[in-house]
Amino acid sequence: MIKSVIILLFSVFIPIGVSAARYWSGEPRGNWQTADRSSTGLLPAASRHREAVIRVYGARTVRWKAIFAIHTWIVVKEQNASSYTRYDYTAWGEPIRTNGFAADGRWFGATPETIVAVDGEEASRLIPKIRDVVENYRFRAYGDYSAWPGPNSNTFVQAVLDAVPELKAVLPPTAIGKDYPYAGKSFGLTPSGTGVYASLGGYLGLTAGWVEGFEINFLGAVLGFDIRRPALKFPGIGRLGMTEGA
Repeated sequence: MIKSVIILLFSVFIPIGVSAARYWSGEPRGNWQTADRSSTGLLPAASRHREAVIRVYGARTVRWKAIFAIHTWIVVKEQNASSYTRYDYTAWGEPIRTNGFAADGRWFGATPETIVAVDGEEASRLIPKIRDVVENYRFRAYGDYSAWPGPNSNTFVQAVLDAVPELKAVLPPTAIGKDYPYAGKSFGLTPSGTGVYASLGGYLGLTAGWVEGFEINFLGAVLGFDIRRPALKFPGIGRLGMTEGA
């Protein structure tokens, strides 16, 4: 038993240590006022792209929290629409922020990765479901946001993904807050219907499913593996193997 606990602790803290070393040795990103938030060019100009679009992006969060976590957001565009709509859940201003930043912009200097990408007719079919979750999200009042264990930006995006199981999407292990039980349920079937989950207020938890993979949540740090898209999952580092959006 003691040996298993030691292995678990090493599996959590060594990857976080590696992530911390990367953070401290990396290029400075600036502060809230000066950091780059410009478009990365991941998305084509909306006026020249007729198809409907759904994207979920994630990028390392700001300052020392980047060691542990990413910030995720949602972008949608209906067919023939001339602009994208971006949704973020933030700790300042209106909790659900619409078009506060460039749709594919850097998150205060950090380049985003694509977690979900759906285009065309399938995107057109699913966008109304996404907008419905955004409009009716439970934690939308001032003061609802909580960086840890949630509800935070990743809790918000997870709620959207849970309501649209057709996406078969899973947030990376670095999306701290995704396991916060926003619906008030401590256990049940995973949204995909392919597994089960249990959560103790977002502090401790276990998820096992074909789509979600196997994950242990220990104080927000996620450790696990994925068989459907083979990869190992580590806190701080993220996925090692096939990317979720591949």
